[in-house]
Amino acid sequence: MNRRNFQLETDASKPFANRHAGQVKEIASTANPIVKDIKGLALKKNRDAQNLFMAEGLKLVTDAIVNGWNVRTLIYAKHMANQPHLQEVAKKAATGGAQILEVSDKVLAAISRRDNPQMVMGVFEQRWHLPQAMAKMADAPGDILIALERVRDPGNLGTIIRTADASGAKGIILVDDTTDPYSMEAVRATMGSIFNTKLCRMTSNDLVAWRAGFAGDIIGTHLKATIDYRSINYSQKPNLLLMGNEQQGLSENLAKLCDHLAFIPMAGKADSLNLAISTAVMLFEMRRNFLNMPEGRN
Repeated sequence: MNRRNFQLETDASKPFANRHAGQVKEIASTANPIVKDIKGLALKKNRDAQNLFMAEGLKLVTDAIVNGWNVRTLIYAKHMANQPHLQEVAKKAATGGAQILEVSDKVLAAISRRDNPQMVMGVFEQRWHLPQAMAKMADAPGDILIALERVRDPGNLGTIIRTADASGAKGIILVDDTTDPYSMEAVRATMGSIFNTKLCRMTSNDLVAWRAGFAGDIIGTHLKATIDYRSINYSQKPNLLLMGNEQQGLSENLAKLCDHLAFIPMAGKADSLNLAISTAVMLFEMRRNFLNMPEGRN
């Protein structure tokens, strides 16, 4: 790989200041300060302070860079340095001002906290959307937004983000202290859909105020609901699907905000569904009339 220096003028005292922007830097020690900065992104306070997060995998990192996400640092295993596709990705990242790190397998394992890490990783800037922008994203019949109240499990959140992407939902609103979608566990569970999904944060009071500017209906699921989720007409307006906490469901305050409270009938002895599964059931029912078979599969 061409090791030409694309160095930029930056404040070298700050983590991720791109002080090695454009140059390939080899790192073999887990004690390197740059490695420590990257490992620090495992903590939410550091992700929030830097507005950054980490994603893993060559395809995922490639797609993110191609789709315009800002990559601050590209990290890859030393033995992959001559892989043509990786060279193209590294060149594009360097052109955008990223620092490029060629590291040992030991360093990769330390960063990912896995024994069998992905060979390519990227540190990206987070993206958040304003509340008023979310309503404009879903203004046609059949458009769907999702709001999640106090979801705790990053695996659940990541799976919901992936399902939202698959179903064609326009975006997700994270209400109150919902877990961080940019944690490593949540990002892994999205399988790349984190880069295709618009995210917004609100308090429950913000959501109540926001509702006045949303032209559609709000549908929540509730164990005490009496309306079969299949009997609701989701095609006439845009809709917001409101889902509650894994253990407690929707708060009473937000349940009152709903135009419809839906129930998912079950035939077995289980009295509830996993949050990510129930969200998927709702989403694909709500999008039923707007999902078409791919050409050639009819």
